Amino acid sequence: MSLRARIVAPDAPAAGREADHLVPVYRAKLLEEIDLAEMSALAAAERRGRLERVLGHIISREGPVLSTAERDRLVRRVVDEALGLGILEPLLEDPTVTEIMVNGPDQVFVERAGRVEAVPVRFASHEQLMQTIERIVSTVNRRVDESHPMVDARLPSGERVNVIIPPLALNGATLTIRRFPRVYTLRELIGMGTLDEPTLTLLAALVRAKFNIVISGPTGSGKTTLLNALSGLIPEGERIITVEDAAELQLQQGHVIRLEARPPNVEGKGRITIRDLVRNSLRMRPDRIIVGEVRGGETLDMLQAMSTGHDGSLATVHANSAEDALMRMRTLASMSEVKIPYEALRDQIDSAVDCVVQLTRGPDGSRRITEVALLDPGDDAAHGAEYRLVAAVRFDALPMGPDRVVRGSFAHLPLPDRAVERLRLANEPVPQAFGVAAPPAGRAAGRHAAPGQPLGHPRNRPT
Repeated sequence: MSLRARIVAPDAPAAGREADHLVPVYRAKLLEEIDLAEMSALAAAERRGRLERVLGHIISREGPVLSTAERDRLVRRVVDEALGLGILEPLLEDPTVTEIMVNGPDQVFVERAGRVEAVPVRFASHEQLMQTIERIVSTVNRRVDESHPMVDARLPSGERVNVIIPPLALNGATLTIRRFPRVYTLRELIGMGTLDEPTLTLLAALVRAKFNIVISGPTGSGKTTLLNALSGLIPEGERIITVEDAAELQLQQGHVIRLEARPPNVEGKGRITIRDLVRNSLRMRPDRIIVGEVRGGETLDMLQAMSTGHDGSLATVHANSAEDALMRMRTLASMSEVKIPYEALRDQIDSAVDCVVQLTRGPDGSRRITEVALLDPGDDAAHGAEYRLVAAVRFDALPMGPDRVVRGSFAHLPLPDRAVERLRLANEPVPQAFGVAAPPAGRAAGRHAAPGQPLGHPRNRPT
């Protein structure tokens, strides 16, 4: 049965909704006969099947006269309420749904394939919505009330949840559930139009050669998805430490340590920040550090880790362009309690970041790499110039037609000499699409001095 067939549309016959008031009654009767805790050892499908059979017997024994369709719907609603999130359960089971947005009891939206659409689902009342919210936050030892009207949490199955209730939310309690992202390979992302074959070849070479890479993009542009895919290129045997606000990364290597920040408890104590975890990770002998998202003072710690022997690290940041990503990281790093001159932060970023991968979400819902830019400070950095970014990949979009579909092509540009030399030192061939002239004779390799550049410049510090 399809998802839409399982959901009662707003214009369904009134008789099909008369049994709604029976849901809490039969949920209580079901819980009287079955201990859900004792059934926790069963697989989800088996547990649901057993509850449906028991509830069917209860309704047959003492329930009202219902049509087959009404009876089936009542059974599903009661079991959904008993096991999970009630009317939202069918949406959580739908693999095409990537985000669920509840704007009060009467409005539910979902995102499918990058597009937001309303779905014919609603809560019976504000109280039912609040019961669902309280069920979510109680699983992570949190509470939501007028004194704590905003909550971030994560479901046991991995979905990220944000809750905000009145008086802050004027339209009623608002619930946003972001689905746990499926792991895509880079090959799959090529099929989705996120990148092309030459770009994959270049990124694979950069990851293997231990370039420090920052993935930039607005919310919902696919940063975590790409980060997951790129992490699959890290060779086995390296010790990888991931640091996230809400654990989403799913690395497949054998030696991975996963760290997740912790919010304060109901007394406001016990908070562990991303910055705390990044600092601690430096004491855990990492080969690479992956930060799900930098958004505060931890940016400085991440930059220091990248420039002091932890090459090949990865991070994401919210920004609208590669240049904006570097400026935002500079601003975030300045939020640290360590007072560093703004100019020195520029040098820190020049020393730490090797590549910025910019993602954009198109109006048609597509998520695509629009730029791969390499930092090439050159001689200008020594004289206080701003960041010098050299584009290696650029997506050239065509004018959008009436169908509102984004079309275009990827342009591949020559790599800067510094990147070419470093790839060669790592025994990584320069991808043919990014052909460059041989570097000048006597040009220093890797991060060491280029002609006319002082050895003391951050870009020339030995690694």
